[in-house]
Amino acid sequence: SFRSMLDALESSRVQQHRLIHDAGHELRTPITVVRGHLELMGDDPGDRRSTIALVTEELDRMALMVNDLLLLAKSEQLDFVTVEPVELSDLTTDLAVRARTLGDRVWRLGECGEGEVQVDPQRIAQAVLNLVRNAVEHTAPGDEIAIGSVADADGVSFWVRDHGPGIAPEDRRRIFERFDRGTSRHRGVGADGAGLGLSIVRAVADGHCVMQLWTRV
Repeated sequence: SFRSMLDALESSRVQQHRLIHDAGHELRTPITVVRGHLELMGDDPGDRRSTIALVTEELDRMALMVNDLLLLAKSEQLDFVTVEPVELSDLTTDLAVRARTLGDRVWRLGECGEGEVQVDPQRIAQAVLNLVRNAVEHTAPGDEIAIGSVADADGVSFWVRDHGPGIAPEDRRRIFERFDRGTSRHRGVGADGAGLGLSIVRAVADGHCVMQLWTRV
């Protein structure tokens, strides 16, 4: 038990060190862009407007990245997931409705599981909508994206299906790592994210698995 505790502490230390290193690397680029454009900004009103717009966009991207990093940091805490009884079909339908605001696509509600399940609806929404954003980024207007859920003896599954280029075989082992963006051949509007979305999806899934095991114990 003592050895297991030391291994867990060492793993946590390594993960925190990596997170700090990766976050510093990713934040350095937008900071450099903002500083460079502010230094070059002249007195021309048009130039100032375009610079302010660019700087605001970069700051918004940094704020989103920081929020995602804080979410991933919280995912290591026991209270990250708080389950409650939820009607699966209602939750799935709600997710499909919310997804429609994320892009001009042909949205479809697929297979919809039924029955009461024990999940954290807020965290599930974060995970599924991150998958939806990925689907939007790798498809084009008019393409179909479907959302659904399944409940069986093994648990509950939520899925998002699209007809984009898919995930390259060499990327499949690492796409859930922080800051990994993969090498998709098609990257649409909004595809310049920090590569944290799938890490959040994995954290939510892992959080529910841990909560299920803790409840059983």
